[in-house]
This record gives sequence, C-alpha cells and structure tokens, in this order.
Amino acid sequence: MLKPQNSPTRELVNLDGLYAFRVDHEGSGHAEKWFAERLSTELEMGVPGSYNDVFTEPEIRDHVGWVWYQREIRIPRGWNGQRVNLRLDSATHEGNVYVNDTLVVSHVGGYMPFGADITDLVTAGETFRLTIAVNNTLTQATIPPGKVEAGANGRDKQTYLHDFYNYSGLHRSLWLYSTPETTLDDVTIVTDFAGTAGTVDYTLELAGATGTEEVRLTVLDADDNEVAAGTGTSGRLDIPNVTLWKPGAGYLYRLLVEIHRAGELVDSYTENFGVRTVAVDGNRFLINGEPFKFTGFGMHEDHITIGKAHNNTLMVADFNLLAWTGANSFRTSHYPYAEEVMDYADRHGLVVINETAAVGLNNMFGAVFGGGPTPTYAEGAVDAATAANHRQAIEELIRRDKNRPSVAIWSIANEPNAQEEGARAYFEPLATLARELDPTRPIGYVNVMFDTPDKSTIDDLFDVLMLNRYYGWYLQTGDLEAAEQALEAELRAWEAKHGKPMIMTEYGADTMAGNHSMVSAPWSEEYQADFLRMYHRVFDRVESMVGEHVWNFADFQTSVGIMRVDGNKKGVFTRDRKPKAAAFVLRERWSQNAESLERELVQSLRA
Repeated sequence: MLKPQNSPTRELVNLDGLYAFRVDHEGSGHAEKWFAERLSTELEMGVPGSYNDVFTEPEIRDHVGWVWYQREIRIPRGWNGQRVNLRLDSATHEGNVYVNDTLVVSHVGGYMPFGADITDLVTAGETFRLTIAVNNTLTQATIPPGKVEAGANGRDKQTYLHDFYNYSGLHRSLWLYSTPETTLDDVTIVTDFAGTAGTVDYTLELAGATGTEEVRLTVLDADDNEVAAGTGTSGRLDIPNVTLWKPGAGYLYRLLVEIHRAGELVDSYTENFGVRTVAVDGNRFLINGEPFKFTGFGMHEDHITIGKAHNNTLMVADFNLLAWTGANSFRTSHYPYAEEVMDYADRHGLVVINETAAVGLNNMFGAVFGGGPTPTYAEGAVDAATAANHRQAIEELIRRDKNRPSVAIWSIANEPNAQEEGARAYFEPLATLARELDPTRPIGYVNVMFDTPDKSTIDDLFDVLMLNRYYGWYLQTGDLEAAEQALEAELRAWEAKHGKPMIMTEYGADTMAGNHSMVSAPWSEEYQADFLRMYHRVFDRVESMVGEHVWNFADFQTSVGIMRVDGNKKGVFTRDRKPKAAAFVLRERWSQNAESLERELVQSLRA
C-alpha cells in the first residue's frame, strides 16, 4: 500500500482529532452492532493517542479487549468520479473499520497501515459514520504474542513476555484520500552506482489499467532538476554525476510517475529515494562500499501521557537529542515505527535497523516475568499460527519500507529462543522469505543473552550477528571487571565461529536519575557511565564489532513488576528527556569518532 499523498490527481484529508470513545467491557459491541448507530458514550479520545494513560479509571487503563471510536466524516464534494479510500496508519493490535453499517476492512497486527476502497458506500459532498473497533488482545498466535488470563477482579488480565507496556488504541494518523480509476498501486526501486553514475531499477504495478496507458517516469534531484527519464512499467534509469545518500547526508531524489491515456494525465505519484548500496563483506558492514560502524540506540515509541502515539514535535525533539549524542543510527525496537519517523531518517541520513514486532518468542523468559519456562516451539505456543502471522509481519514491513535508503538491515525478531529444538525449523523459512522479498539488504535477528555461540542453532541463517548482552547488570551485577572478561570472551567466540559483522544491539544498566554513588554502585548514574565505558573498551578490541546501540535511548513504561520502578530505567535520558551522566559519555565518544572520521576524510582528499 503506497503512502497516500496530494498530487495533481490525488487529494488527501487528515482525519486526526477527537473521536467519541467507548470501552467494550462486556465484549458485546459487535453483537449489539454499536457501529450501526451513534456510539452511546460521554467519553472522547484523541487520535493519534494511547488511551491507557489518558483516563483516570484503572478499568480503562488495564482493559483487555475491544474499544470503539466513532466520528462523522464528510467527503469533499469535488471527489465525484474519483475512488475514495480510507487508510489507518495503525490500530494496535487489531482493527475493524465500519462505514455506516458496513464492515469495510479488518486487520491484525498493531504497527502496519491498512485500509479500504469505500467508493461504493459514500457520496461526494455528503457525510458518513466512521466507526473503528480496536482490540489490544495478544494471543499465542499474534505478533507479538501474549496470553489472556482471568483476573481476581473478574476482568481479563493480559500477560506477555516482552518488556514494554502494551499501549493500545489508534497510535498513528487516519486518512481519507482520493485516487483516479486507473492508478499507480505500487513501486519498487533498487539503486546502484559505479563511479559517478547511478542506476535506478524500477518496477511499477498499476490498478484499473486498460492496457492503453503510457507510463512516463522522471527523476528529479533535490533542486527539482530533471536528471533522468524513461517510460514503461519496468526498466532502468541512469543518473549521471549522482549524489549518493550517505550516513549523515540524506540526499534524496524523487521518482515522478505519470500515467497518461489519450494524451491526458490519469495519475501522478512521487516516490522519494536515495542512491546507495548496503552489503556485508567478511566481518565488515559496507554502505556505498565503505566500512560503516553503527552508533546509536534501541528506542521506543513512548512518551508521557500519549504512550505510543506518534507526535511530530516530539519526534523532532528526540532526533535532535540523537544528533546531540553523535548517534548515526537506531533500531526500531521492537516493532516498525511510524512512517513519519522513517521519512525523517531518510531525509537526515540516519541508518535504521528495521524490526518486526516479533518480540517475546521465547518461553525461557517465563522465569523472568513470572511462572516458569515452558517449551517455546510447541502446539499452542510458537506454532504454525504464530509463523503465519510472523510471515505477514515480514511481508508488510518490507512492502512498506523497501524503497527507503535509511533501512540498512531487516531484523525479523528480537530475542527469540534460538537454542531449543524447533528454532531452526521455525526461522529458516522466515529468513528465506525475507531474502526473497528483498535480496538487496542484509537480514538478521537479535540474539538473547541465553543463546551463546555454543547454544544458538540459527545464527548461520543470517548476514549480521546482532547481540543483546548485559554482563555487569543481569550477570556479574556490579562487578565490571568480571563482566569485561566475560563479554570479551563471548564476542571473540562469536568472531571465531562466524567472522561476521557484529552489532551490540542492546547493552545498558537501569539507572535512577539523580542517584549518585562514590563507589559506582548499580542504579547510580556513575555505574551506568562506567558500564558503558567498559563495553566500549571491549568493542574497540574486537575487530568484528561494527556497531553499538545502547539500551535505551530514554526510560520507557513497562508492565508492573519487582524489576521495574515505574518502567524500565535503562535510558540515557529520562522519560521526559533529561540527560543522565551516561548521555555525556556517549556524546564524548561518538562525537570524537565523528571528528576522527572527518579528519581521515580530509587527509585522504589532500592525499
């Protein structure tokens, strides 16, 4: 599904705002057809937004099941003769969308866009009743998985094996948009370059075509100059004197696609892209043929009050903090982020490890989150139903973000059980699928600390080793000398086993802002700073280490538990974005690295 846009042949209306809101405590809304009339409620809810922290009642915050949104929408009167479409950028984790009394689309998966053509149900210039039912329930089949149990208060209780709060609702924007009868339905762009010449291989998919159309393509540079042109639904365009998309310098071209019939413009759509390559060469990660080292964070879409809702102003503030630290990259832990985030990364040259929502595929965590470990790959646990939804998650993510120059790695899962019998049978088809969908980018998964080199059974399936390690925190707690030895020993074991590029995708220590200690005790700002310095010493001694992503950018909310004090405190910024001492440690290291690379570049140019 192409991202909707305004163009000479398309119009776009944003549907964000206040909606009537009702919690379906009894689960009776569908049977009683709440969509068929005005929603009986006095509550309102803002979109985008997580509803959990907005209301004072715990039975709303902790609700498991369906909630309902409703609003009257007017179709622009100029849309007569056009196709009328609805799009939801996400509904966490399941959405049913009704136009008046008709169900127009259902979707499972909380972080991907979906929508429907509603042309036959609406009239230009008139209004319709838009009702959206959203379900936050996680089951063993969903991505991410979870389990619903009966609570002591008679209400359902949601449990899950991932360490961030299950915020719920309509977290991203809603859109109404028009398209012509014959329209561009999809575009795939693959770039390369040799010397100063860039190439753009493209494939287009049309909907409603009659076979009499002429397709014209134009490549425009950042100053709107035409630099290449062609025709047809597939082919190659050549860009002379190409400007490459580079980390820190996100130069974007625009591919203008125009569909003509009998000399008239039928449809017009513009897709941004950057010319760059990514590859793995031995133990090196290459962007544009040059070695690249990832510096940055695992992050979360998490802010006070609005939860996982996207907000452009808060996004810009977070990216400015990333720039202040000297970070050049981030991972979309542990789910795909809003498209506005990805757009920003494309424009500003940030490198992204793009991850599906497959977190919690590891029943060994049962001992950590309560209860005991049970088999992961078993009927009723991670099974064929889970795999089907996991395939959908991979397909939707790659389809949405395949043209983005910022995306350097597809991460298909975070911390799955990689040592248990059944892991390889589960992950090998998924790795194959990801490669088939996009053979141009490396793929990986994020390895959990239980799955050391002697235990993991799936790491050979992937191009990059991405490791989450907490020596000095969960292991060797408070003993950084022992932790340093253990960390280096394991990294060298991985290096000897595979010789692949390794990225530390998580390393960090919980830290209470303002807690200080002369002896660098755990939970103090001093310990977090010393912890990071220790890891960096090890990274600098291991040749195959090509990346360091601190866990986490900022403190974030989790489910309740004795390990968490109002959430996870591993952020180098607090949840309201105040820096801890560790933020300055990272700024010093990464800014020096950036200055060193700049000096090397200047020296090479002089030579």
